[in-house]
Amino acid sequence: MQTNLERYKKDLSKLIELGQNFQVGILRKYFKEQGKLDKTEEEEQKKVPVVFETHYQRWYTEACTVIRQLLPQRLNEFEALYAPDPRRKTLDSINYTIQDWLVGERSPFNELGIKKAFDDFGITGMKFTQQIEILRSVEVRFESSLFDIRQLVQADLFDSELDAARALLKKGFLRAAGIVAGVVLEKHLAQVCDNHSVPVRKQHPTINGLNELLKNNNIIDTPNWRFLQRLDDLRNMCGHNKQREPDKEEVTELIGGVDKVTKTLF
Repeated sequence: MQTNLERYKKDLSKLIELGQNFQVGILRKYFKEQGKLDKTEEEEQKKVPVVFETHYQRWYTEACTVIRQLLPQRLNEFEALYAPDPRRKTLDSINYTIQDWLVGERSPFNELGIKKAFDDFGITGMKFTQQIEILRSVEVRFESSLFDIRQLVQADLFDSELDAARALLKKGFLRAAGIVAGVVLEKHLAQVCDNHSVPVRKQHPTINGLNELLKNNNIIDTPNWRFLQRLDDLRNMCGHNKQREPDKEEVTELIGGVDKVTKTLF
């Protein structure tokens, strides 16, 4: 079975390769607009589909997911290359972003109206190149002996434990399946707190306690806090509530919810 580490490396390689293909297309288009392509290069340009504008958003979303998991300290920088500062008052060569280009925002012309105030296309290409280099730094980290793979190994363990919960569910052991899923959720939330340097005072924190810590420290928003509350209620029904048995749909919801949290909350 492919491990999370192998999957991340494969996905990262694909993202970098796709980004480099975009980069070639952008550079050739730029040189063409500058009249710097010879006839052979112009023919080559015709063979390269203009995919950056149509495929970038998907690439960006996948790249953010990888960086958030593996190099979170560079995520803000990566995002800032794409999205403009909401406090921006004017448009210039410093604050122009990739999103500006994608939505059709272009450099104003100078006072004579014959030349752009700045090279919007060149800036877009430069900022995209910086994003690719950030991704490449993630790839380098994979190969570094300093790379801490604890969380990736832990993710593999969580997947295995949830598979065990599904097996118990299939055999009709509903409470046991729910308890196993609850343990996974508790361990994952504790890891998320650690990732964000949120101090956990209790030696044996509960799902509810960890959920409150994450909300109070603005790690999760209210909808996600309520979602985790729901999962905690289902887990408590499996582990403590003796008034009635949890049904198959509730335990299925719990396992599916925990699986989602472990793959989207870091």
